[in-house]
Amino acid sequence: MNTDLTTLARRATRQMHGTYARATQHQRTLPNFLIVGGQRCGTTTLYKTLSQHPGVLSANLRKGVHYFDLHYDRQLSWYRSHFPTNRKVSSVDAANGYPTAVGESSPYYLWHPLAPKRISNDLPGVKLLVLLRDPVERAYSAHAHERARGFETESFEQALELEPSRLGGQEQRLVDGVTSRSFAHQHQAYRARGEYIDQLERLAAAVGRQQVLVIDSQDFWSSPEQVWPQITHFLELPELPVVFERHNARQRAPMTETVRQSLTAHFEPFDERLATWWGRTPSWRR
Repeated sequence: MNTDLTTLARRATRQMHGTYARATQHQRTLPNFLIVGGQRCGTTTLYKTLSQHPGVLSANLRKGVHYFDLHYDRQLSWYRSHFPTNRKVSSVDAANGYPTAVGESSPYYLWHPLAPKRISNDLPGVKLLVLLRDPVERAYSAHAHERARGFETESFEQALELEPSRLGGQEQRLVDGVTSRSFAHQHQAYRARGEYIDQLERLAAAVGRQQVLVIDSQDFWSSPEQVWPQITHFLELPELPVVFERHNARQRAPMTETVRQSLTAHFEPFDERLATWWGRTPSWRR
């Protein structure tokens, strides 16, 4: 089957499933965990790792639903339609002998200013997983990612220079409801999205600190067998063996040392606050 036919077949499958899911939306469950970010910090790797666990059910046909950031104008019943039926969950519960974890992964939730409060309102008690990566490397990876997707045309250095003007006022426009989406806020916040502490404080204030598990991406990539027990314990799952593989990595040319030093200096005060809030030194500052 050629690429065009494969794409059409996948689209038709999604459409048929979507029609059925919407018709049965009131018979479906809502998630009890979310992977909320950060972008380019290993969310795909964590999602695929969790999907191997027999006690985890994911959103149907997609990694992320993006309800709390991009589709909040739709009803909660639309969001519910993306998840397994209550009957399916009950069946898995009975087979395993413990409650099933149901979730999705939308990395924009951490960065979107309205997502935390929306999550708190609609999914009280939900558990949130956050991955954090060296913000310098995250910024460079995000730029390569957006270039590959056609959402960025400038060089990394020029994009960093343009970032303040691109993002100027965009978050407030989202908060005020002037716009429901901002292209620059979603796709071109390379430096700002690495200022993790502000996002974590906002998230914890909305849902409660005890509902948030923060994972150091480098630790997860380098020593997954040490981090995995923390994740399963947080989700109240038995610690069963899985295969650890890194997904969605991109090859790219080395960052210039001048840019690296500038970004490292920029993130230093944010990383210091993060270490205090987190109670540990991030891997990139050890």
